Parts: sequence; structure tokens; C-alpha cells
Amino acid sequence: MSTPHRPIRSYVLRQGRVTRAQERAHDALLPRFGIPFSHRIIDLDTAFGRGAPKFLEIGFGMGETTAQIAARRPENDYLAVEVHTPGVGSLLKQIDERGLTNVRIIQHDAVEVLTHMIAPGAFDGVHIFFPDPWPKKRHHKRRLIQTPFVALLAARMKPGAYLHVATDWQDYAEHILATLSAEPRLRNTAGGYTSRPDYRPLTKFESRGLKLGHTVWDIVFQRTSS
Repeated sequence: MSTPHRPIRSYVLRQGRVTRAQERAHDALLPRFGIPFSHRIIDLDTAFGRGAPKFLEIGFGMGETTAQIAARRPENDYLAVEVHTPGVGSLLKQIDERGLTNVRIIQHDAVEVLTHMIAPGAFDGVHIFFPDPWPKKRHHKRRLIQTPFVALLAARMKPGAYLHVATDWQDYAEHILATLSAEPRLRNTAGGYTSRPDYRPLTKFESRGLKLGHTVWDIVFQRTSS
């Protein structure tokens, strides 16, 4: 009897410590700002209660960057996807504290969300900031940015939409640049790496690293019309 094929995940679900504040926010606010995973295409305008440009945030960590971007650009809507409960609770807490109305969260695997819940041409932009670099060579297969995933992202982006990936691992940056360059529906907006766009906030971790001489690579591609 054969065993079912298990897809390679770009993350490992850890039992990371959830603070009481994160737990309270998760329990109280996820029913309001969360969208349950399903195998049905969702209407994003209905989910946000308005028609507005839609942006996807994948793997938002503890949510500081997502909350800052959403607060600075209230005219846009942000669908934030993350698997880890502490981060989801943290972002929900920030949504509440900032009074944000333009963020919705799906706590689930991004590949499955894009495959089952998102219509083609749904997004005006996609942000993937500091995805897990899986630095050991034997773990590179777990990296999120792979050819099939990039093709899936391109299919869910509108013509003219952008895909912005940032990393502080040089070999991952080289891999991301090569993988995105190989997708025929995407074109590099800078010919290589680009400087940090104004809409991406400088995190405390990143600022500390820059002071120590570390480098961050920002990579921005645009969806073509074909």
C-alpha cells in the first residue's frame, strides 16, 4: 500500500511561545479580521467590504511591517497570510491598536491559499519580505521561492502588478533573482537588484544588521500583460 505524497513545506510549525496578549487578540479578533481557509474562491472586495487595490503579504512574521504599510496606505487593502499563531496574534493586536480596517488574515499555508482561494489576476502587488532562507544546502528545497510557486504567483497578479521580495542572504537573493527572471510573465523593474522602495519600512532587525555591515537585497518584478 503506497503512502500519500507529502508536499515540501517552506516552514516548520513550531510551538513558539504565545503571549497572553497575542492569545487574547487571536481569540477575540480573528473571527472579525480573519478569513477561514477553504477550497472556494473568495471575493476579496466582499471580504474587505469595498473595492480597492489588493495586495498580498506572505509570511508577515510578527506583523510590524504589514501593520505599518497598511497604516501608511489606507487606500489599499492587504491580505496577510501566515501560519504561526504568535505572529497572527501580534498582527491582530496591532490592527486593533492602530484601528486598521484594511487588513485581513488567513492563517494557513500560502501555496494552498493561492491555489484554492484566490482568483487569477486578483492582486495589484505581492510582498514577500525576508522569507526563511533555509541556509543549509540540503534544505534549499524548502525555500518558498521556487519555479512552480512563482508561476502560481504570476497567475494571481494583475497585468502591471509587482512582486517584491527582500532577503538578507546573498545566495538566496541570487536564487530569487534567477527564479523570477525565468518566469516569462514577469520582468525585472531594475535589471538586477533595486534599492529599498519607500513603502517597505526599515525593521529594527534590519536596521541593526545594516549598522553591522550586513546587506539586504530587494528584488522587484512586474507582471507583464501577456
